[in-house]
Amino acid sequence: MPDAALADLGWQPFFADQCGADDAGLAPMRVASVHRTRLMAETGSGQVRLDLPLNGTTADYAVGDWVLVHPDTRVVARGLERLSLLRRRTEGAHVRQLIAANVDVLFIVTSCNDDFNPARLERYLALANEAETHPVIVLTKIDKIDDPAQWLGRARALQRDLEVVALNAKSPNAAAVLAPWCGPGRTVALVGSSGVGKSTLLNTLSGRDAQATGAIRESDAKGRHTTTARSLHPVAGGGWVIDTPGMRTLHVSDLSAGLNQLFAEITELAPLCRFRDCTHAHEPGCAVQAAVAAGTLSAERVERWRKLAEENRANTPVQTGPRGNRTTLPRGGKRR
Repeated sequence: MPDAALADLGWQPFFADQCGADDAGLAPMRVASVHRTRLMAETGSGQVRLDLPLNGTTADYAVGDWVLVHPDTRVVARGLERLSLLRRRTEGAHVRQLIAANVDVLFIVTSCNDDFNPARLERYLALANEAETHPVIVLTKIDKIDDPAQWLGRARALQRDLEVVALNAKSPNAAAVLAPWCGPGRTVALVGSSGVGKSTLLNTLSGRDAQATGAIRESDAKGRHTTTARSLHPVAGGGWVIDTPGMRTLHVSDLSAGLNQLFAEITELAPLCRFRDCTHAHEPGCAVQAAVAAGTLSAERVERWRKLAEENRANTPVQTGPRGNRTTLPRGGKRR
């Protein structure tokens, strides 16, 4: 594949540096969709079907991954290390589900109606922070309200310096609003609950009907779920977008750094507490509770932090045993 075509697909020196003399003759391709027994990959000039090596499993691959392929048989030789990986823990699962790989920007899509849920949006933000993927809140359905200002304010309050945009996903102008985060070689991903306009936004970004859209339910002004699998699509102005099925639940696990960034105002106050292990609930000399009493910190915000921190501790596996021979054990679950 020509270097220009690779670069347009998102190929970077980080991936090229992983290829050695033993990989000569292998073709780099990007995973476009993951099925039960096979992968579809983007070559820069179209998609091709890939087969897995012996004893391989599609659970090891995420949309957005880079793989090296035997061009004659189209069998995957190996996958390359990722720049970023979005993944989540699902109810009852021992391993985390892969959402998308090598994503530069995560568009967290929600609508200006009852779907706007600060607690759920904070989970998405923690996920993006932990993966070191740049999050942007995208407020949709502004054509259904008089003034989006209050929704913009509520979204910006979720995390320090958070970028938030409001748009009508059906408008051609939507692509221009999101253009600063797109472009050749860039990869963005769309996440959010069902019916917030992700499929419509995908079609607007790609300039074609890449995904079917559902009708609006009159009872709650929400669309119907249409996306059933993760998939990679070209953006009309350059770059790539990964669409994902709607997620109503997102369990928190292994997101300590992401939560610290999300709740930076609490993280920065914690060292000022009298006790090192302060829970910020009832201890004397608690700097966090002092800020709540002074009106500079929201009590609701602290309560949401506490719930996510407790859930993260309960769901994050711990390592036990002597150094060099550690065993990972589940803590046993608390999920909300």
